[in-house]
This record gives sequence, structure tokens and C-alpha cells, in this order.
Amino acid sequence: MAKTLIAFFSRADENYFGGAMRYVKVGNTEIVVDGMKEMIEADTFKIEMKNPYSPVYMTCIEEAKKDLRADARPELTNYLNSIDDYNTIILAYPNYWGTMPMAVYTFLDRYDFTGKTILPLCTNEGSGMGSSEGNIRKLAPGANVKRGLSIIGSNAANSTGAVKNWLLENGLI
Repeated sequence: MAKTLIAFFSRADENYFGGAMRYVKVGNTEIVVDGMKEMIEADTFKIEMKNPYSPVYMTCIEEAKKDLRADARPELTNYLNSIDDYNTIILAYPNYWGTMPMAVYTFLDRYDFTGKTILPLCTNEGSGMGSSEGNIRKLAPGANVKRGLSIIGSNAANSTGAVKNWLLENGLI
């Protein structure tokens, strides 16, 4: 039987919402993933940095920019033993500086995605997918990277319809 994995990076703490800062206990990407878990049968894996960025938004984005410029691969708190059992990977993340957080790069570097289908999902406040889809293709050669879904983060709790349609288009519902 075909198995699906939802691998995601999400950040709580102080976040940017349409022009204002707000503290949240659950990040926007995780809110979308939690809704998705109600729609499909899938395993989940949260991509977490061993040394997370600052809970202060402005400090966090500067740390993220520094890692991007350095092409860093932050160490994660844990790793999957294997992705061999999965044929579809939903990769969900916020847009950091026009792409994915570098922790997602660490995740992609770790595994062989040859023959796998990757469905990118990116939360953002208007910057869309950025270059993340192309970056996934470079980091996961041999994978079939499908068209991603961009979700406005401040509307994450109301994204059910868009997510359901996207999952339907990709044959997961």
C-alpha cells in the first residue's frame, strides 16, 4: 500500500501576520498540517532544529538570513531512520527569505528521494512559494516535485478548502 509522509517545519513564538507581530503557541505551518491530518492517512515528522532560532521575530529572521547566506545545514533534533516506505512526501514549511528554512535543506540532504513524489506546501504572508520548488528539485534529484500550494499564514486556520482541493488534485483524497 502506498504510504504518505508529511514532513514539516513550523515556528511558533513571535510571528509576522499581515503587518503586525503576534505571539503564537502553534506555528502556521503546523496548523495547516494538523488540518491535513484530518483529511488523509499519513505519518508525520516535524523538522526541528537542535539549536532553534530566537523566539523574537526580528532576531529570528536575521539568524535565518545568516544561515541562508552561509548555505548552512543546521543539525536537527532527530531524523527518520528511512523514507523507503513512503512514495509521497508532503513537505510543508514557511517561506524564509524567498525559500525554505535551512533546516528543511538539512532534511532534504539526508535522504534519497529518487522515485518519490514531493508535494511542497509553503506558508507565507504574501511572498508565495519563492524559489523553494526549484530548490527542492535541486536537492532531491530523481524526485517528481509537483506544483506546490501557497497558503497565507495568517489564514492558516481557514485553509481547509484550498488544502483539500490540492490533495484531491494530487490523488491523495
